Amino acid sequence: MIKQIKKRSGSVVPFDAKKITEAIWKAAEAVDGKDRERAEFLAAEVVHHLEGKFQEDLPSVEDVQDEVEKVLIEFGHAKTAKAFILYRQKRKEMREARERLGINEETKISLNALKILEERYLCKDENGKVIETPSQLFRRVAHNISLADQRYGQDAKKSEEEFFGLMTSFDFLPNSPTLMNAGTAIQQLSACFVLPIEDDIPQIFDSVKNTAIIHKTGGGTGFSFSRLRPKGDLVGTTGGIASGPISFMKVFDCATEQIKQGGKRRGANMGILRVDHPDVLEFIGAKEKNTEINNFNLSVAITDAFMEVVEKNEDYDLINPRGKRVVGRLNAKHVFNLISMMAWKNGEPGVVFIDRMNQFNPTPKLGPIESTNPCGEQPLLPYESCNLGSLNLVNFVDAHKKIDWNRLKVCVHKCTHFLDNVIDMNRYPLPEIKKLTEGNRKIGLGVMGWADALIKMELAYNDPEAVKLADEVMCFINLEAMKASAELAKKRGTFPNFKDSIYDTGKIEDKMRNATRTTIAPTGTISILSSCSSGIEPLFAISYLRKTPQFELLEVNPLFEEVAKEEGFYSEELMRKIAGLGSIKHVEEIPEKWKRIFVTAMDLTPEDHVRMQAAFQKHVNNAVSKTVNFTNSATVEEVAEVYRLAYKLGCKGTTIYRDGSRDVQVLNVVKEQFKEEPKAEKKVEKKPVTVAADYAGGCTTCHV
Repeated sequence: MIKQIKKRSGSVVPFDAKKITEAIWKAAEAVDGKDRERAEFLAAEVVHHLEGKFQEDLPSVEDVQDEVEKVLIEFGHAKTAKAFILYRQKRKEMREARERLGINEETKISLNALKILEERYLCKDENGKVIETPSQLFRRVAHNISLADQRYGQDAKKSEEEFFGLMTSFDFLPNSPTLMNAGTAIQQLSACFVLPIEDDIPQIFDSVKNTAIIHKTGGGTGFSFSRLRPKGDLVGTTGGIASGPISFMKVFDCATEQIKQGGKRRGANMGILRVDHPDVLEFIGAKEKNTEINNFNLSVAITDAFMEVVEKNEDYDLINPRGKRVVGRLNAKHVFNLISMMAWKNGEPGVVFIDRMNQFNPTPKLGPIESTNPCGEQPLLPYESCNLGSLNLVNFVDAHKKIDWNRLKVCVHKCTHFLDNVIDMNRYPLPEIKKLTEGNRKIGLGVMGWADALIKMELAYNDPEAVKLADEVMCFINLEAMKASAELAKKRGTFPNFKDSIYDTGKIEDKMRNATRTTIAPTGTISILSSCSSGIEPLFAISYLRKTPQFELLEVNPLFEEVAKEEGFYSEELMRKIAGLGSIKHVEEIPEKWKRIFVTAMDLTPEDHVRMQAAFQKHVNNAVSKTVNFTNSATVEEVAEVYRLAYKLGCKGTTIYRDGSRDVQVLNVVKEQFKEEPKAEKKVEKKPVTVAADYAGGCTTCHV
């Protein structure tokens, strides 16, 4: 009789045959197994095999698992054996990752999060070896950011513990550059930058150099190319001909291609051109073939005047930025349709409503807003930067399936304090950026895990009550962030450019520490670290295959897996079926209640997406990153309607993506003047939903 077993640590513990039964039963359940007695029989066979092999020596955990695999295959249970092998492999990877990172305790962190931490966030020595644990990372960041309190005579140690608690609970995480760089030699903590592009060759190439510096430290950059003279225009100093904005965008794109942000992620840019620039048609079609400018997201800056003439089907003026001369006219509706058609074809360009962004510019005396960061959620002045952070809303749903407003309030105040401190601790890449950023002290507190929070509250993303709740939640966060900023202003003073800002009203309650407080970012990898849905996006899939260098892992939304197991309809076979379909809408095995609640991005109408974005935007100082998803069969006119609706409902911009459009052969619509609908495309073969190792959902057209 086997009485003891060796653990991987080398310790010896009592042998428990029931654990073998449980392991086999879990593997059988994953493939829709129903026979518990069969699992007990197979476990007995495993024990019998072990007793024959280990009459003198003690078996190890690995020995037991090897025998389980052999017995399952020997008795014809290939599916169960496969499920067991995959589970064993995943556990092995998790164990190895924990060992590499020095994590001995059972922390609530996924395997994929551990891999992302190891690859991008944890400090390494000169040989590339990881030299800190996740806990040490959060301690490093909390300690560094809390040091700003010393400047104001506050208790830095108390703040350090509060900040550490925010991050280790995953109630809140700051943007990636803060996690990567705080407390290191780099110390560049901002994610979002906008640089000027003047109509001057030396200045343009100064901006190329400055872009490289920012990307190297982990930031993303936005530019407006609207000040550049159009293609073919006269260059007075040389008598030559200007090459136009698109040619210079390619220069920035080429420079970005050579640099990884901080050596840890790909460089990202936003390129914006006003709709009244003479080269607007070339800009709209710039990424038609997806072979150039791939390190840019593109957006057309649409004015209120343009939207008015679109509805009237009238012409509008094209203005040469050199001298502000009218140099031509275009039909507004045709241009609007071209934007819609190109977005239909490959997701770009997006649109930003530039006048609306400037309507909410808190410091208009300092100049107009011309551009945003790469994902469009942070409008900034030239030479301005901003640091972001996101609350994980799923963590604020209580046992009664309601928002815990008191806990959320406390966290909003702590997060506002954290982000304000980041401004003081930041090491800015350029003196111009330091001056303007410290002058306005903009921060961007946002949210992630919104789709998960709705599911926990048993609300469908497209339920009108969910949109109403979005309004309430963001209104609350925005108001509390404003109160927190006002409290900081009393202790630390208003932002230096407060005079002549929109808050300079003479009322004490309007005195702000920060010119802006709220932003909703796509959240990318910090969603993976927090094991939650991205930003305010719906779930992109219920189950899917995640690609790793070695193989593809089946991943299931943990909330769905929990429900499926509790309700008794879980099996790995069903999860793979769902991955193949991309939705559970027509899966008979799943109860109607859960089909209604677990909707995915492709189950929603485009209007559902826009109304959710608009509900949040109503209470966000800056802007909202949100993708409006379309089915492959959507029409160009449906895309155009989304742009109209987004404008009508008060959004500051919008991005759309039609499923499978990046694989479609694109037509040359600029020459055709978009007079007819695109030709019918080939039917796209349906494949299982598959994502890259670091994909977290959200904006499918952006690179961060």
